[in-house]
Amino acid sequence: MPEIRRLPEELVNRIAAGEVVERPASALKELVENAIDAGSTAITVRLGDGGLGLIEVTDDGCGMNPQEIALALERHATSKLPDEHIELVATLGFRGEALPSIASVARLSIESRPRGLEGWKRVVDHGVVAEDGPAALPPGTRIRVEDLFGKVPVRRKFLRSARAEYAACLDVVRRLAMARPDVGFTLEHDGRRVLQVQPDEALAARVSRLVARELAEDGVIIEAERGSARLTGVAGLPTFNRGVADHQYLFVNGRPVRDRLLIGAVRGAYADMLARDRHAVLALFLELPPEEVDVNVHPAKTEVRFRDPAFVRGFLVSALRHALDSSGQRSAQTPAAGAMANWQVEPVVSPPLALHTGRSLFSNFEREPSRVGDAGQAWRGYEQNLMAPAARAEAAEAMPEEAETYPLGVARGQVAGTYIVAEAEDGLIIVDQHAAHERLVLERLRAAGTGDTVAAAQALLLPEVIDLEEPACDRLEEKADELAQFGLAIERFGPAAMLVRSVPAALAKSDVQALVRDIADDLAQNGDALLLGERLDHVLATMACHGSVRAGRALSVAEMNALLREMERTPRSGQCNHGRPTWVKLAHGDIEKLFGRK
Repeated sequence: MPEIRRLPEELVNRIAAGEVVERPASALKELVENAIDAGSTAITVRLGDGGLGLIEVTDDGCGMNPQEIALALERHATSKLPDEHIELVATLGFRGEALPSIASVARLSIESRPRGLEGWKRVVDHGVVAEDGPAALPPGTRIRVEDLFGKVPVRRKFLRSARAEYAACLDVVRRLAMARPDVGFTLEHDGRRVLQVQPDEALAARVSRLVARELAEDGVIIEAERGSARLTGVAGLPTFNRGVADHQYLFVNGRPVRDRLLIGAVRGAYADMLARDRHAVLALFLELPPEEVDVNVHPAKTEVRFRDPAFVRGFLVSALRHALDSSGQRSAQTPAAGAMANWQVEPVVSPPLALHTGRSLFSNFEREPSRVGDAGQAWRGYEQNLMAPAARAEAAEAMPEEAETYPLGVARGQVAGTYIVAEAEDGLIIVDQHAAHERLVLERLRAAGTGDTVAAAQALLLPEVIDLEEPACDRLEEKADELAQFGLAIERFGPAAMLVRSVPAALAKSDVQALVRDIADDLAQNGDALLLGERLDHVLATMACHGSVRAGRALSVAEMNALLREMERTPRSGQCNHGRPTWVKLAHGDIEKLFGRK
């Protein structure tokens, strides 16, 4: 058996660096966290070549004397754990491994000066002290990391391009800047300033500046408390979404994390408001007593473990849903640039007369009519050669007396059997009738199942038998009592069939076979991974889709106005169950621009 031996300190540091310093962004994260923990109010980051050539972090924190600098470069030496109660740690860093690990795989320079004392500098080149002496600098600390992995080519070749490494570094600074709105941050890359935020900003303003400026208008403020837990932040409206989840920023006790439990809670909160391939845009800050969360489960401190995960998940889901409910019928109302451009391009049309006869479109009017009758005859001749436009119109109702209380206005017509056109006091409203009614049906079903009352049900004249696979029947039978609360009465009918006795009144005209099969599919897909309320929300969304007004159905003006009024009373009516907007607005100013009046 080989002899057991102690590893040399330099090799130990390089092994530790493999865990802590994965790439330039990992080193930058450790250095900026140290600057924050030092009580800084302003932090400046300079990068060269995406962090591969240079990482420099300058702060105005408490600084270190020469003895503290030397001790900081030793493994497991830290000022952030005054005692052995690691579960009560309140700082971002606490392991004491970052600086010696970085110094073992790069050229590390530390310059620091406490207030009222002289400055000092120490340089460590890949684990070897190269310089140690006085330095001139303002109070605070400046750390430079150069030639990262320069003498470890095996690690260097696994790094990505400078552009990709820079993107990762930018994400690190952005997350830490969001976590601490009381600290100012400046980021420069290759001599170009790419980010700067001032200290003492309001949380919502800092998040909007760093994530997406549209959040200021297309987001809701989150402020919720339950027991000793507190949740703050900004969450985008469901209609303001992205195709990837890289615009979700989650923090626990001020620490940026990528926790699967929190990500799942966000997905659950938006479950019936976003398509499955779309993702919410948000920044959430969860505060818990230190003893309720374990931050010592990952070397990079990006994952945490909660003592009561079910409580945390339920708290996040309910807080997010409550905030989104309060947004009423709001929707992200930024029209697509391409769609707006189409309004301003004159279409080139080949009229039927010119196309089929070779004559001018106005050939019927080339002879000046001598009498009104001649003019009418000429127009009738033109009309016979053109296809009459197909449309439907009814007498428009007058605007309500208290128009200011009706933000969606009054219906004026219907386009393509799909879109309701309404006139509001401040512009033109276009409503997608299927998307809007789908949301309204879902909210009715959800409201019916929240209390002790059972939703109105429509009994079937003849109970309907639906053949399914036995596991699907098992899942439906298990949830029969919950489904009955929403008006869907089902019972087992043999090993591989279900008997449907009634459906929710709102879904009386739906396809019962398709409805039950889709519910069974939803239960199979979600399984037991979600809380009961979330699973039922998936089921209700499926039921709502079956019971909504379809595109292509002609509505009377009275029906259209009834839909608009219910939208105004219904929470979250600004988006359908898949995250698409149910209505858009062209303000008077926008319309005037289209016609060149502005």
